[in-house]
Amino acid sequence: MTRDEMMNLINRSLFATIGYADEMGRQNVRRVFCVWHKGMGRHLISTNTSSSHVQSLLKNGNACLYFSDDSTFEGLCLFGHAVIHFEREYRELLWNAGDEKYYPKGVNDEDYCILEFIAESGRFYRYDGKGDLTASDIAASDAGKEFENGYTAMHANH
Repeated sequence: MTRDEMMNLINRSLFATIGYADEMGRQNVRRVFCVWHKGMGRHLISTNTSSSHVQSLLKNGNACLYFSDDSTFEGLCLFGHAVIHFEREYRELLWNAGDEKYYPKGVNDEDYCILEFIAESGRFYRYDGKGDLTASDIAASDAGKEFENGYTAMHANH
């Protein structure tokens, strides 16, 4: 897969699966809504501060993020770490009308935070092959990029 094809997979995915270790060292996965990206290397996810995955990632940020398309047999697993953001700029970026039903106190709700996944390497596969993604591949993909809603951007052009 080319970098453009991997970015296409990321942008057409509404969800990703985040993998992490909990406080007892058990491996866990969570399916998360993930459409905000800065190239292949940085991904933003709005979530609950009180959720078990956020509490675990605050203690041990090592994680992986997996994008896939079952219909085309494509997958991309990114390895890296998570940072939890409480800054208003991150909260406002991902805030949507109607989010009050999840966070009744609005954008400043203490149970609302943004998880940023930062990729350090990766592994991809498709019917026609598989391969590794290096830190320099990711850096090249991210150069000059800003965070954007890749799903919306992709569908606005169609």
